[in-house]
Amino acid sequence: MEYRLLGRTNQSISFIGLGCVTFGREIDEEASYPVLDYAVEKGITWFDTAEAYGGGNAQAYRRQALNVDDVREATNIIGSAEIIMGRWLTSRGCRDKIILCSKVSSGNSPENIEKALKTSLDRLQVEYVDIYELHSPDDQTPIQESMAALAEQVESGRVRHIGCSNFSAVQLREALEVSKTENYPRFEVIQPPYSLAAPEAQDDLFPLCRSEEIGITTYSPLAAGFLAGKYTPDRDSFPKGSRFDVIPGHADIYFNERNFRNVERLQSKAIELGMPMVRLAMAWAMTHPDITSVIVGARKTSHIDNALEAYDMKMEPALREELNTWLYD
Repeated sequence: MEYRLLGRTNQSISFIGLGCVTFGREIDEEASYPVLDYAVEKGITWFDTAEAYGGGNAQAYRRQALNVDDVREATNIIGSAEIIMGRWLTSRGCRDKIILCSKVSSGNSPENIEKALKTSLDRLQVEYVDIYELHSPDDQTPIQESMAALAEQVESGRVRHIGCSNFSAVQLREALEVSKTENYPRFEVIQPPYSLAAPEAQDDLFPLCRSEEIGITTYSPLAAGFLAGKYTPDRDSFPKGSRFDVIPGHADIYFNERNFRNVERLQSKAIELGMPMVRLAMAWAMTHPDITSVIVGARKTSHIDNALEAYDMKMEPALREELNTWLYD
């Protein structure tokens, strides 16, 4: 496993990170432990979770967004991903062997940041997280207030470094300016989606991060499974238990004519090269030179193996450029 420095910190993280969103949502606690154990065995040190990750959270989302009240998850517990992670950390005694990231997802006001962080630390059964991120921008809270609140948490020792997820280049630049002006800790890491079905971050966000030396830990290299080729445009036929079945809003992000056309191209190219299409798709996402780490979700250990095989494959520049041309036609 390769390890890379995160931003301007002295902290190194594994190039492949484990996204913990599946725990308690798509797999239960018993099935989660072997995945976590296997990740450590394979040299993964970067573990990413959030207060919003949980079976109960997904059920609440469908009730609110779709007016659908049913059960599609492994559990109905709010925050189950952090709870499972905390129990695993305690049972294995391996807190000092991993870099732990969590996120505030319920609003970026100072009061909520403090409340959400305390809840996450309790669930995780830890005294601090290595990285704490704003999960998304919050139009209701000035970024100055959020940065001040995060600075307090760093000062308290409950957070080592801070970052953000799903911020645009404009929003990241604004946050960096606030940190510079007010002498607050700055974002050392950003977590954008990045895949053949969502490549936009490479156009403006990546260059900004390169110039500011901010770590880039991308997520969803398979576009929440869309690039595995198992979906059709029919939104009533999602495979049961799949990411799109649990969170139907993924279809709003990835379902468009270009992406379905590129899935067909990906299938053909994978056949031509004699490899699984998921490996080809992940290898493309992993070979952008600006990326610090790629976060992959897993429901079983073979999903980690898929990521390792894609990492080992690398990708010739000519092949990557060929796939790149699909994004702009």
